[in-house]
Amino acid sequence: MSHEQTASDVEAIAELRETYGRIRAELGKVIHGQEDVIEKLMICIFARGHALLMGVPGLAKTLMVHSLAEVMSLDFSRIQFTPDLMPSDITGTEILQGAEGGHRSFEFVKGPIFANIILADEINRTPPKTQAALLQAMQEHEVSVVGHTYKLSPPFFVLATQNPIEQEGTYPLPEAQLDRFMFFIKVGYPSYGDELAIARTTTGGVKAKLEKVVTGAKIQEYQALVRKVPVPDHIYEYAVKLVRSARPEDPTAPAWLKPLVSWGPGPRAIQYLILGAKARAVLNGSYLVRKEDVDAVAREVLSHRILLTFHAETEGVSNDDVIRKLTEELEKAK
Repeated sequence: MSHEQTASDVEAIAELRETYGRIRAELGKVIHGQEDVIEKLMICIFARGHALLMGVPGLAKTLMVHSLAEVMSLDFSRIQFTPDLMPSDITGTEILQGAEGGHRSFEFVKGPIFANIILADEINRTPPKTQAALLQAMQEHEVSVVGHTYKLSPPFFVLATQNPIEQEGTYPLPEAQLDRFMFFIKVGYPSYGDELAIARTTTGGVKAKLEKVVTGAKIQEYQALVRKVPVPDHIYEYAVKLVRSARPEDPTAPAWLKPLVSWGPGPRAIQYLILGAKARAVLNGSYLVRKEDVDAVAREVLSHRILLTFHAETEGVSNDDVIRKLTEELEKAK
């Protein structure tokens, strides 16, 4: 036991791991498959990050997030992003109210952003001004309306989705705004067995009842616990080396990467690699961050922070290919 680690921390980690198992068991009543997606969402929540999901329609993304909010006793809000959505449709607005004696005053009516878990559905279908309103709330945990600032209640987690098909008429997020998301999570199709379970369990008249497992206050305690987890120096060094090697202009970048990558990840990627590794370690019942914890979140942290060249696209090289090769080379260099 390290000097930073206390008996209460050990108990809290064991409690968090047990809670995590119960959350997954409850979600398993309604979500079949997608275990990796659920794990990454939980890592994001306990690391106080936000996630961007990419997946075709019909993969139960909305059901997954709504169910997660239910078992964690959190307020849930779904915002369908459309080309005509205005910033005030997200943040809320002031309306003129009448009162006795003829006196009128403005009253702030909260928008859907005032919840604990926000599902921003198809964020790339709304103009940049409206996207910016959401991203400001994500970064600052507050909204500003007509000169007044309103705090958002913690815990606060934004899950935005993008549809990889039907890109016509969309407004892709700029790279600087993509950087606000801790994770970029790809949602694939379920396995044969999972789809068989979906067919059997979702086409009848019985709906599974979800039990509440944890409270918002307890989640904040767990988030504080994740921040306290110590990290060995060699893990900090590994995270920094991995990110720097993904930048084509860096001297440590391998020669094969330079023609494939236009620009690489910034310092925020290092922070999210460490925080994600901390959260993963704790969810697995460990108070020690290992290299495999960093590697387990590298794809989700780095993939949207690496811009490939046209040459890479013509060669069929993906962001995941670049990340995989970098981690393999760093492993061999030890």
